[in-house]
Amino acid sequence: MEQELQNLQKFYNIIIEFFVNYSFQLIGAIIIFVIGWFLANKISNAVRRLCEKNELDITLTKFVVNIVKFGLIIGITIIALGKIGITLTPFIAGIGAASLGAGLALQGTLSNYGAGLSIIIGRPFIVGNTITVEGISGVVEEIRLANTILSTEDGEIITIPNKHIIGEVIVNSFEYKVVESVVGIDYKCDPTKAISVIKEVLNSFENEISKELKAQIGIKEFGDFSINIELRYWSLTKSYFETQYRVNLAIYEAFKQNDINIPFPTYNLIKKD
Repeated sequence: MEQELQNLQKFYNIIIEFFVNYSFQLIGAIIIFVIGWFLANKISNAVRRLCEKNELDITLTKFVVNIVKFGLIIGITIIALGKIGITLTPFIAGIGAASLGAGLALQGTLSNYGAGLSIIIGRPFIVGNTITVEGISGVVEEIRLANTILSTEDGEIITIPNKHIIGEVIVNSFEYKVVESVVGIDYKCDPTKAISVIKEVLNSFENEISKELKAQIGIKEFGDFSINIELRYWSLTKSYFETQYRVNLAIYEAFKQNDINIPFPTYNLIKKD
């Protein structure tokens, strides 16, 4: 018990001696750190506004702002520690050795960060684009250093490690995705009229279907029972299936109103006595 009290007394004396000898330096270091932190926030916010003014995409903006802020805070920390006589040279050497071991142990994880950096700088896609990677499709919600977040029309959130994106074939549909559909009409009907009706239906979907990417409508083939008309149009990815179903119903109703028949196979049954 007495030994423990002596140890506590020694520790207490060391703390008191430290504050007596370095009190002004410690106060100065705290002031430097607080002011530096304030300036780092101000500068990083200014960089963010500059990036937004130059219309950089949100992912690259976040990356640049974080790099600037992190670099400033590291510099401020080094200056503040130097104020109280702490040098970081031994720590840097130790961090270098530790980083080598950690790098070997975390090769898979670090490869995700490397791939993320490549995506952010190379920008094969940005937030809001619709991409397909290894058969997985979705709208890009967020690009992180380690992974990319996608969302689907079903409300699912898909997280893809970035190392599984880089090196693979990436299909970028941007905001729209093509819908391909075929509808058959009776040979007695005028295909020109049917195509005109389909165009009117597609034009009625002003908010869901792209006007810049012109819809393609024409006769695909002549079937046994029908003239098959193919239509290709670009739908917003976030409502891809919903738009397709609504368009199909609208075409069906428009055909009925314009006496355009959709044929179906018929059979005559002959009953023998």
